Amino acid sequence: MITILHEQRVTRHASVCDTDTTMDANGEAAALWLDASGIDEAIGWQWKPEGLCQGDVCLPLPPAARAQWVRERPGQAPALNLAAMWRHSGQPAVHDQASQTWVLGTGAGQRRTALETLEAPDFTLPDLAGAPHRLADYRGRKVFLATWASW
Repeated sequence: MITILHEQRVTRHASVCDTDTTMDANGEAAALWLDASGIDEAIGWQWKPEGLCQGDVCLPLPPAARAQWVRERPGQAPALNLAAMWRHSGQPAVHDQASQTWVLGTGAGQRRTALETLEAPDFTLPDLAGAPHRLADYRGRKVFLATWASW
């Protein structure tokens, strides 16, 4: 069984390909072979003819990589090397030494974008003199908020 960690999900899958010739820089198996249903269950993306899709966003499968990243299996659904596809999209895909536990992460660029657009909700609090201050009045400026609770 293979364990896949992605965002807030943990899924377990039987390996869909018994042998793997793809190796990473450390000489370890670097491929995570899943069929379409396994991909959907593990990461919530659908494997379609146009590539990996989530809603209206599709990550196309490079035609030159198709022979290496897709395995046709007689009498079974084809399998995709999800780790290779994930790395191709700029996201980290790491595994333990035995390739039994995989983490499909979010890349630094995506995280940076999410943090840059993060906006705290507006609120009003009084200062020590009792004058009210709204957070919205400080938009566009750096604000340091110190909080404390007694519980």
